[in-house]
Amino acid sequence: MNYHWNWHVFWEPAPNGTGTYLDMLLSGLVLTIETAICAWIIALIFGAVIGVLRTLPSKAGSWVGFAYVEFFRNMPLLVQLFLWFFVLPEILPHSWGLWMKQMSNAPFYTAAIGIGLFMSARVAEQTRAGITSLPRGQKLAATALGLTTAQTYRYVLLPMTFRIMLPPLTSEFLSTIKNTSVAITIGLIELTAEARAMQEFSFQVFEAFTAATILYLLVNIVVVIAMRFVERGLAIPGYITGK
Repeated sequence: MNYHWNWHVFWEPAPNGTGTYLDMLLSGLVLTIETAICAWIIALIFGAVIGVLRTLPSKAGSWVGFAYVEFFRNMPLLVQLFLWFFVLPEILPHSWGLWMKQMSNAPFYTAAIGIGLFMSARVAEQTRAGITSLPRGQKLAATALGLTTAQTYRYVLLPMTFRIMLPPLTSEFLSTIKNTSVAITIGLIELTAEARAMQEFSFQVFEAFTAATILYLLVNIVVVIAMRFVERGLAIPGYITGK
């Protein structure tokens, strides 16, 4: 049986009443981008804090950072999303669990937080590696100037670290965008879910997932180009060269 190609299917009305099939995919793309941005903000904040903890002289802080990274890094993302979405409401007090179950947009919040925490472990390791890669003289000079530990990180170490981290952070942001597709398992109707719905309604499976693939590629290309400009703008002459 030969497959019947139909590239005009994108302009046909979708049965769910949201417009055309192309409108379905674009609405999924918007939700994918929103989820990825929220998750990335969480990943950057928590990752930076945990990464700093792992480089402090305090053994307690270092162990807290180590436990955090190992917990989130060594558990599959799919399992973590299931734990946040299905298990957590059951182990919380009944009123809290009921509130979580009845919360509108629960899949979106769960996906953003779950993916954000999962990616934060990777950002934390990159932050730690970036800080430890700096010349020891920078920290010693800050101490000699009378800066506190917090001031040393705020004004000396972290600005340099994040400049060094920009290329790997770009890769992690791209991974965050792609990881949103896992959220289909908890009911988030993002791009992959809309492509799946399109192929179930129209039976044009290749067209649906070809379009989804192209949209993912376009978003990732935009991110890469934007981050290249950011890298060049923040490059330090003589220390970090922009290409």
